[in-house]
Amino acid sequence: MLVRAANLAPGRRLSGWLRRQADVRLHRHEALHSVTFTLRRGEALGIIGHNGSGKSTLLQIVAGVLQPTAGTVRAGGRIAALLELGSGFNPELTGRENVRVNAAILGLDPAQIRDRMEAILAFADIGDFVDEPVKTYSSGMALRLAFAVQVHTDPDILIVDEALAVGDAAFQAKAMARIDEILARGTTLLFVGHDLSAVKAFCHRAMLLERGRIVMEGLPEEVVTEYLHRTHVQVLAKQQDDRAGKVRLVEGGYGLETACVVEASLNEGVQHVAMQYGGVLTVRLKLRLGAEVGHPGVILDVMDNRGLQLTGKRIRLAPADGFVQVDVQFKAIFQYGVYRIRTRVIDAPSIERTTVLSRQEGRLSFEIVDDSRERFTGVFPVEMEVAVTPLPREGAEGGAILSSPQV
Repeated sequence: MLVRAANLAPGRRLSGWLRRQADVRLHRHEALHSVTFTLRRGEALGIIGHNGSGKSTLLQIVAGVLQPTAGTVRAGGRIAALLELGSGFNPELTGRENVRVNAAILGLDPAQIRDRMEAILAFADIGDFVDEPVKTYSSGMALRLAFAVQVHTDPDILIVDEALAVGDAAFQAKAMARIDEILARGTTLLFVGHDLSAVKAFCHRAMLLERGRIVMEGLPEEVVTEYLHRTHVQVLAKQQDDRAGKVRLVEGGYGLETACVVEASLNEGVQHVAMQYGGVLTVRLKLRLGAEVGHPGVILDVMDNRGLQLTGKRIRLAPADGFVQVDVQFKAIFQYGVYRIRTRVIDAPSIERTTVLSRQEGRLSFEIVDDSRERFTGVFPVEMEVAVTPLPREGAEGGAILSSPQV
């Protein structure tokens, strides 16, 4: 994609000679370079990269918002593009009227719009404002309404550019659940986001863009690791940390060869273990530490199958020059499912001055095989005091109090 910009004073009348001189000073910037990929029906591709790498430009071209200066795009089926949400709304029209207009643009006929109107408005959940002009909306309200329209069009291809960050936490959870439903119907997904956990959760494969070029394509776990590796090197370089040039890919991640986990195992030396709820899990780590790590430590994190960090332990270590063994033991009081262990070796003079020297995951995992929903809901239990008070039919005060701790 080529973008041209000229630094010309507005309103100035230029002679033909001056115009020719201005043309010489035009800046030519290629946002994308020879980007080629194929996405088949039902597949989900995640695109990651730093700001300015060309991610949003690529999605806009696929969605038809921008025209490429070279190359072609072929897409079959109805496309729902969650790009700059709300940018197509008419501020003078009400929310309901904008829903009708946008749904029609996206290919729904009048009968389909009528049938889906209440579902769209319920999903957006903006109350009576739906019948007020959009110019009176907050930015979050407009984004919620725009998102609701897009995800109710039954798209064949769903394009998402950071749209899962709309609204509050409750709406984000609802948005992710809705995308899960769309993907379950066989919709093709093209996803851009800085939420690497979402990339791992939704996508079958991933692509890393850097300065408009594809530098890596493969499984999400591998591509995310490479992205974090490059990011970590850049962060250390900006901090003028001379260890930036020593960061390498190591087993299960990236880091310094003199500050990483060289061996890791669970109970009885295995990489994966299936266990009952409440069973004891022992994690054994063998670390290599160099003498240059002045304040070493290791952080052990428990992640769910989408890469969300659930809990963890920060462990301080004494300076060493050689190998150190760390054993961590805890009860696996998690809900039914598969969980992963992530390790980060750090140099931490204090909490505020913590430098991650290596980050490794994917080698260790454990599985809770029995369903604990009769004990608690969610991921893991929290101590709760429960008081149950029987009341008379008319709601009068009185009655015994039954109290018991439950988890």
